[in-house]
Amino acid sequence: MLFSSTVFLFAFLPIVFLLYFLGHPKLKNMILLAASLLFYAWGEPKFTIIMLLSILMNYVFALIVDAKREHGTAVKWVMSIMVLANLLLLGVFKYANFIVDNLNALIGTTIEIPSIPLPIGISFFTFQAMSYVIDVHRKDGRVQKNPINMALYISLFPQLIAGPIVRYQTVADQINKRIESLEKIAEGVRRFLIGLAKKMFLANNAGLVADQIFSQNPGEMSVGMAWIGIIAYSLQIYFDFSGYSDMAIGLGKMFGFDFLENFNYPYISKSATEFWRRWHISLGSWFRDYLYIPLGGNRKGEIRTYMNLFIVWFATGLWHGASWTFITWGLYYGFLIMLEKAFLLKLFKRIPNFLQHIYALLIVMIGWVFFRSETFTYAFDYIKTMFGLNGIGLWDEKAAFYTYEHGVILVLAIIGATPIVKMLLDWLSAENQNNVASIGKNIALNSYYVVIFVLSVIYVVSTTFNPFIYFRF
Repeated sequence: MLFSSTVFLFAFLPIVFLLYFLGHPKLKNMILLAASLLFYAWGEPKFTIIMLLSILMNYVFALIVDAKREHGTAVKWVMSIMVLANLLLLGVFKYANFIVDNLNALIGTTIEIPSIPLPIGISFFTFQAMSYVIDVHRKDGRVQKNPINMALYISLFPQLIAGPIVRYQTVADQINKRIESLEKIAEGVRRFLIGLAKKMFLANNAGLVADQIFSQNPGEMSVGMAWIGIIAYSLQIYFDFSGYSDMAIGLGKMFGFDFLENFNYPYISKSATEFWRRWHISLGSWFRDYLYIPLGGNRKGEIRTYMNLFIVWFATGLWHGASWTFITWGLYYGFLIMLEKAFLLKLFKRIPNFLQHIYALLIVMIGWVFFRSETFTYAFDYIKTMFGLNGIGLWDEKAAFYTYEHGVILVLAIIGATPIVKMLLDWLSAENQNNVASIGKNIALNSYYVVIFVLSVIYVVSTTFNPFIYFRF
């Protein structure tokens, strides 16, 4: 079920909201759990069994870890088995076909397995389940002995399918006891509307442009056409994913949960290092705390630090998909971040900020070409076109047409990718000693949310192009 669908907006969410707040307080978690399972089962019910298996498996692992805490060797074995079991579950459904295909190509075997469908959001709920057991082991969160509460943590519908990855230590207390209020509900509604507008206005419109251009042969594009395509895709993936995160955070607040932020205007970054502190924050912090630091982080010398970075970025690329283009995309960032740690960040301090921003935007968009392309051939051909190496020319009628037809929405999206709109909303929300000014600001602010809600609903009802990119992860 999509957040940006009529079924969710006008049936599922209102019904769940009413049942939640009219029901007995002791039944609230049960109501949310039932709603979350229905939400997940809406598209493909059989995949719910996979998620329930993950929940049951990690519920038992956490109980064993908590019970055997004083038996060091036994706990280490349990934790090792837990990690292997979770990775095996993820590997079978997400990577089995990829592994077999590459094995056949590498050694000439003819192994055949059926095409295994990918359960939606499996990467997200698997990482959450693992973090739960690890946090219990580290005493960063108390073991959850109530299976309903444990299941709710993993399956909570606002963040189930595409994140943010909610760490157990973040919401452990909120699972058992949380505070709901009209102010928090209002804040959640506003945040949800911002995310919905990002998705429907900006991501979907940019996505239409990106899909049309990336469906063409890059060898026949002009330089301008290639840049319009990658700019559109860069905006699509940002507003698609950050919009979903906004909606998830808003929905969480409506039901009393406080999820951590997942994006912080990544396109204003001045380096690859800064970009990944601002982009998909929950995934970056997960790999840092559960992989990079346990491997030794930067505490064991430069060579070990670079090896750890290589492992983490290989895993980051692989997490995004069973494809060598995703792995290359991950290693591309790992290599850049190694260079920045080695000397580039020191060098950047000597050059103007705007050049640092240009560098960051350039490397990010080159990275998105690999992320978007299905083959290396297409990716390299597209990058060659971006830099005028295919002999077509700088500009043509197609590039002019896309600029004329879609230039306004792309410019609005570029503005929206900066903190300008947030600064304006914060100014409108600020208290003012002048009552007349305060009333005017309140009217303007409320009008803004009403307008984006009405326009978003119009888009929801009328459009047929409504994918979420990160659903496949």
